[in-house]
Amino acid sequence: MTTPIRTQVCIIGAGPAGLLLSHLLHLNGIESVVIEARSRDYCEARVRAGVLEQGSVDILTESGLGERLSREGLRHTGFEMHFRGQRHRIALDELTGGKAITVYGQQEVVKDLIARRIADQGQVLFDSSDVSVHNVETDSPMVRYQHGGIAYELSCDYLVGCDGFHGICRRQIPSSVLKTYDRVYPFSWLGILAEAAPAQHELIYAHHERGFALFSMRSPKITRLYVQCANDDRAENWSDDRLWNELTIRLGTKEGWVPNIGPIIQKGITPMRSFVCAPMRHGRLFLAGDAAHIVPPTGAKGMNLAVSDVIVLSRAMEMFYKRGNTRGLERYNDIALRRVWKGERFSWHMTSMLHTFPEHDPFHEQMQLAELDYYTGSVAGRTALAENYVGLPIEEF
Repeated sequence: MTTPIRTQVCIIGAGPAGLLLSHLLHLNGIESVVIEARSRDYCEARVRAGVLEQGSVDILTESGLGERLSREGLRHTGFEMHFRGQRHRIALDELTGGKAITVYGQQEVVKDLIARRIADQGQVLFDSSDVSVHNVETDSPMVRYQHGGIAYELSCDYLVGCDGFHGICRRQIPSSVLKTYDRVYPFSWLGILAEAAPAQHELIYAHHERGFALFSMRSPKITRLYVQCANDDRAENWSDDRLWNELTIRLGTKEGWVPNIGPIIQKGITPMRSFVCAPMRHGRLFLAGDAAHIVPPTGAKGMNLAVSDVIVLSRAMEMFYKRGNTRGLERYNDIALRRVWKGERFSWHMTSMLHTFPEHDPFHEQMQLAELDYYTGSVAGRTALAENYVGLPIEEF
């Protein structure tokens, strides 16, 4: 027997996009149910992005989720670009009128969102199974799923797919309608967490003839570092000694700066991909976050694009439920996609400028260095980097 239930908005996926959307809808008196196949423990432990744009920090704070973020997040007013053995600082605050970024792990954002949804008696259904989506082209979309051993049939006004790149929701858009734009890069990142105090307080993006490297952090005691590696590489191929030697070479400066070394507590490889699907709306189905787009992590845009999708969509739904105005819902696809493509462009540009490519010859390498010279040596170049890094404004309806 199937139990029929109803809500206003059904959200598939309890990542940052789905949870934040549910929270923002709740603040506006709009009912939602979040359906998630994984466990709460899995969602809270899933390590992903770690940099929040100014706008992401602002929306989390304004919606009552900023207490732990303000206490534990690491606010950065700049970052550095490293090439030819020298570092060049991009002063974010000076170039953008006081804006900055905050280092705060995606899993911490998810923990805060889950705790708040539970405190607000929100419906977040972890460990759901047999989830299927139906009737998105009608006025009565519906989701079937099992939870706690009971089969449910959930009808709703709108369905939002926040279920990631491999989720089920994007598949509901017919192939005759859906367009996809995809690029898989010819390299990956090998990332580590190390029990070592960060050797400096801001991120470093390093271009080196041996490959890209990134210096970051997760706390005053934990350093996060990455090195470019081959797509077919394996983490076990990299001993701790080999990793630290490579990081020291790629990140080291002529003045002798090197990262602090400590025990490696986590190691993993992340492939690099750019992906966008269009449209991000079909019938009563909306897509947000990784269900609609993927960026290489070089530009620190992944979670932030998910947040901006949700801000646009929550405003559109507020317009509909409070005023009966569908203009925002009708414009969601265009507004969201414009910002997505700008984020994709910045991430692609940073990736192209900083990494070594198998097909590059000495001419391409000199072009990369010339770009780095321009973007660090020109006020206009530094401003362009800063504006994109702290986050471009979200378009109004």
